[in-house]
Amino acid sequence: MRRSYALVGLIMLFWFVISFITNIIGPLIPDIIDNFHLQHLALAGFIPMSFFLAYGIMSIPSGLLIERFSQKAVLTAGFSLPLVGSLLFAWVPTFPMLLASSFIIGLGMAMLQTTINPLTRVAGGEENFAFFSVLGQLVFGAASFVSPLVYAGLVERLTSGEPLTGITSWLQSLTPAALPWVSLYWLFAVILVAVIVIVLAVRFPRLELQENERSGGLHSYKVLLGNRYVYLFFLGMLCYTATEQGVANWISEFLRQYHGLDPQTVGAPTVGRFWGYMSVGCLVGLFALKLWDARDVLKVAGLLAIGFLLAALFGPAEVALVAFPAVGFSISVMFSIIMSLGLNSVDRYHGSFAGILCTGIAGGALGPLIVGWLGDWVGLRAALLFVCVTIAYIIGIAFWARPLVDNKHGSIRELFHKKNRS
Repeated sequence: MRRSYALVGLIMLFWFVISFITNIIGPLIPDIIDNFHLQHLALAGFIPMSFFLAYGIMSIPSGLLIERFSQKAVLTAGFSLPLVGSLLFAWVPTFPMLLASSFIIGLGMAMLQTTINPLTRVAGGEENFAFFSVLGQLVFGAASFVSPLVYAGLVERLTSGEPLTGITSWLQSLTPAALPWVSLYWLFAVILVAVIVIVLAVRFPRLELQENERSGGLHSYKVLLGNRYVYLFFLGMLCYTATEQGVANWISEFLRQYHGLDPQTVGAPTVGRFWGYMSVGCLVGLFALKLWDARDVLKVAGLLAIGFLLAALFGPAEVALVAFPAVGFSISVMFSIIMSLGLNSVDRYHGSFAGILCTGIAGGALGPLIVGWLGDWVGLRAALLFVCVTIAYIIGIAFWARPLVDNKHGSIRELFHKKNRS
């Protein structure tokens, strides 16, 4: 099959855009609380909840869509929904509209991620799929690192009082002076229009889904739902995304409340480093999985995550600025390990099971909301201890998981000996 590395490059652009938009909520939380006069932290938690609830709802239907329609149609729809969501909030910047906007954007992002993975396999070739998947994770992390910096720089520029030119002048003319961060949503709209034009202009290869990429029929779901391990791994995925989003979305507000650090100049870059460290952790995790059993790697990652989180919560500001991103580094391998352990624990219907596990991404809706709700009662510091519970469950997976196939691993000497022979 002919490989299209230009198309792979376009897919990397897709990942960048998806991440650039998806992971901006955390840095915006302090602005959302202040500008919409939210009296309860739980209300701010509804923003990521609306996004990830849509994500969870749309994961399985998205798999059905790519089986019925062309990938160009699904990609176009997937980018169009975030465009609609961004424009709605940019035009009507109110809290209820932000909730609706986040939900609509989440629907589109679910469609995109379900489509992009099999498209990457076809464009780059099956033999290169693992490499390009990791590259996609790195691009995803890079965009999550960049977007908070763009937010901070844009807000600083719009509020500086200096004469503006070009796109910043245009954004200023469209954005309420009291809500400079809303300009991001106009920027999202411009980026999304450009991407949709590219999608419509590109010719995509024919996409034939493999068995583990198909959603499967009702019978497959009926069989899987009779297996208790399906529920246990689904809960594991809920716990992972609750952990990831429960931490990332409250970092900036925590630093403001407990250390008096500015959300734009300090909070946003710290959230960016959280995602950047996660990308680095993915690379380290790949190497670790070549040397040790996935369950052992999961145990170590979980214990490190709890240790770094406690240091961030109870240490001084200097420690928190390092420890919060270190949590991102520690949890980076959890998603892929939970997914692989789950899929390797059943002997059939892997596509349907993958859809069920991806629906567990809805945990990203629960984590920030629960932390916010608890924060109203006991304070944000104590509320973030909830994340230790979700991490503890993930560590527990490493003890009770019994996959039919273990990940292949060996010693450092064997690893480098194979490389030298190749």
